[in-house]
Amino acid sequence: MSALIEEKIKHFKAHPTLGIICGSGLGEVTKAVKDPVTIAYKDIPGFPRSTVQGHAGQFVIGYIHDVLVVCMQGRFHFYEGYDIGTCCLPVKLLKLLGCHSLIISNAAGGLNAEFNVGDIMIIHDHINLMGFSGNGPLVGPNDESWGPRFFSMHNAYNPAFIKAAKEQMRKKNMPEHVGVYTALGGPHFETVAELRMLKSQGVDAVGMSTVHEVVMARYLGLHVFSFSLITNKCPTTYDGDKNVNHQEVIDTGREKAHVLVDFVRDLVPVLDSIKD
Repeated sequence: MSALIEEKIKHFKAHPTLGIICGSGLGEVTKAVKDPVTIAYKDIPGFPRSTVQGHAGQFVIGYIHDVLVVCMQGRFHFYEGYDIGTCCLPVKLLKLLGCHSLIISNAAGGLNAEFNVGDIMIIHDHINLMGFSGNGPLVGPNDESWGPRFFSMHNAYNPAFIKAAKEQMRKKNMPEHVGVYTALGGPHFETVAELRMLKSQGVDAVGMSTVHEVVMARYLGLHVFSFSLITNKCPTTYDGDKNVNHQEVIDTGREKAHVLVDFVRDLVPVLDSIKD
C-alpha cells in the first residue's frame, strides 16, 4: 500500500511529515493543500472503502505552507462493519510514509453547556468506552517491530501541540474550548440517559471515531493533536423535539469549512516545528 502511494508522490522528493485525518463533513480542510496529488482508496489494493456521506474516500497529498502533508479525506468506522484494527490501518500507513505527527479531526455532539454549534473543541483527553470491553486495535499478538506490548496513554494528546493550538485560537479570536472526548460504536445517536451518564463522567463531546486512532498513533510513537467540530448540542432532557441527524453534521461542516481550513492551514507549520 505504502509503495503505491510513494510511487505517486515521488516527484515531491521528500517524505510527508504530518498526517491529517478529516472527520465527517470536514474534508474541506484539503483546500489548504497546494498542488495536491489525489489517490482514491478504491485504487489502492486491499485498502478499505469509506461508505459514509461526508467522507470522500481519498488521500490528498501536497504542501501546506512548506510542510508536506498527507490528508485522509474520509476515515473508516466500526459501525461500517470494519473491525477496530482495520479502522486504524491508515494510521499505520501514515507512519510508514514518514509522518511523525497527526492532526485528527472529528464531528461531535457537544455535552458541555458552554459549547455552541460550530465551535472547535481541542481534545486534551478521552474516555475509551469501547476499549473498556476489550474492543481495541491492539488486541491479539503483538508485533514488536511496530511498538511495545504495553505503553502509556498519559498525555496522549501532545501538550505542546495543545498549547500552540490555543495560541492560534487567541490570535483568531476563537473560543478556547478544551475538553474530554469519547467515542461510541454507533451508528445510532445516544439516548438522553446515555448522554446524562457521559456528562456526569466529565465528557464534553461525543462521537464515533478518533479514540482508537489515537491509541494506535501513540503505540506507533506518533505525536497527536486532535479537535472536534461541535455540530450539534446533545439533548440531555426529554423536552421538545431534539432529534439529532447526520445531515446537520454535514451542514455544520460545510458552514464552518472556511474557519476549519484557516485554522488547520496556520496550525500545520507550527505543529510540524515541534519535535517533542
